[in-house]
Amino acid sequence: MRRFENFLAIDWSGAKGKKQKGIALALADATGGPPVLVEHRWSRAEVLAVLRDDLPDNTLVGLDLGIGLPHADCGAYFPGLPETPADARALWQFIDDLAQDEPNLGANTFVGDSSVRPYFRDGIETGVRFRCDGAEHGRGRFRVTEQAQAAMGCKPYSNFNLVGAAQVGKSSLTGMRMLHHLRGSLPVWPIDPLPETGSVVVEIYTSLAALEAGRSAAKAKMRSYEALNDALAALGSLPVQGTGEVDDHTTDALLTAAWLRAVAHDPERWDPAGLTPAIARTEGWTFGAL
Repeated sequence: MRRFENFLAIDWSGAKGKKQKGIALALADATGGPPVLVEHRWSRAEVLAVLRDDLPDNTLVGLDLGIGLPHADCGAYFPGLPETPADARALWQFIDDLAQDEPNLGANTFVGDSSVRPYFRDGIETGVRFRCDGAEHGRGRFRVTEQAQAAMGCKPYSNFNLVGAAQVGKSSLTGMRMLHHLRGSLPVWPIDPLPETGSVVVEIYTSLAALEAGRSAAKAKMRSYEALNDALAALGSLPVQGTGEVDDHTTDALLTAAWLRAVAHDPERWDPAGLTPAIARTEGWTFGAL
């Protein structure tokens, strides 16, 4: 598995606007050295262009977003909806078709569509289909990989949640639009098989990197260079330059790039116990969730 030459971690954002301050890219080289922040005020469309047209060879790309929606719990992404997509690739196209007129890979028109709005929780209401029938909690629906994350000590949130600090829905939906536009250019594991050579995209959850760097789930976010460098040292990485405060988008990207470099060679990461062919095809998986 020691075939990747570069490790690119992308902290993603579903926020409105032409540029997203929450997007950060960091690159780690297989030969060593500290991870490097790719300094730029990014838009989602610019990230798409990098991944499609300007990616270094043999790069493992980690995207901090959900590459699918829950399916196994209810047997469908949108149970009761006649045109509910059959698998992840069809889901990406479904989202992109409904949001195609929205610039910069936005997804607001998608979640506002009357056919799917009942499945989401936004800042105004919780849709009547936000949970499966008989659900025991109000946090919404979860993929199998998110259940695995929880078992490891993380606190994942539903991709059907669009409100508050815990909203991950719009980040994931905008990311799925990007993945649709990458079809044919860059494989996405495990929805696509892991190729023997070349670059590949995986879903990441930056809290998993922080846990393996010795931090707790409650303290996964780092907001100083000193905390970041302590975590990098725990992963066997050289430190980055800087002192004092730094935003957590930057630290998430830098730490996760180093973490990808440290663990990508481990065969167990590519063969988690809960990942079945059906889950791979419909929900995808978070790299590192075991």
